[in-house]
Amino acid sequence: MIFRTLLTTAIVVLALPMLRAQVVNETPVLEIKGIKGEVTALAISPKEDAILVGTTEGAVLYDLEKGKKLHAFPFSEDGGTTVWRVAFNENGEYVLLIGFTGKRQVWDTKSGDQEKVLAQHRWIPTPGEVRAMGLVSDNSTVDRFYQQTEASEGDVTARAAANGSVEFVDADGQVLQTLAFPENKDRHHRAPCLILGGRFYTG
Repeated sequence: MIFRTLLTTAIVVLALPMLRAQVVNETPVLEIKGIKGEVTALAISPKEDAILVGTTEGAVLYDLEKGKKLHAFPFSEDGGTTVWRVAFNENGEYVLLIGFTGKRQVWDTKSGDQEKVLAQHRWIPTPGEVRAMGLVSDNSTVDRFYQQTEASEGDVTARAAANGSVEFVDADGQVLQTLAFPENKDRHHRAPCLILGGRFYTG
């Protein structure tokens, strides 16, 4: 399936038949609308029942079955609100948001409350590990730090392309299928790519 969070206001899920002529079905299995800002990062919960969507305006947690919003997590650092990396802990009780300076926030998925003390969360990356992701920058908030520009399953790779489109390529780099999203008006956007459990998720 393809899970697509459109830049404007939607997330879509499509089937992955993994055929040579068509890598993904282009009809969405699920579409979640109402997302504010550009989608920058995605993470699926360990039980595969929720998706965490990083955006240019914080992050949002959605139920994957019905597309219902569970929690919105505000994020702010040095004048910016963009979340460039998101993750769940091993049991899905907490989520992690990381911004361009390497700022880390942990939130409780049940209560929606922020955890103020990070020391107890040994599962989150250290500041050094965050720097290795290429997130820590002395530049402005307009710089882009896309983290999920490729995802693979078997010999097929999904990769972010111009204008928020996604290309599916074989092991030789030949394009098998392209998904274009004309509603995306930002030519610099690179859609996050994530494959898990026979589904392809993107934004």
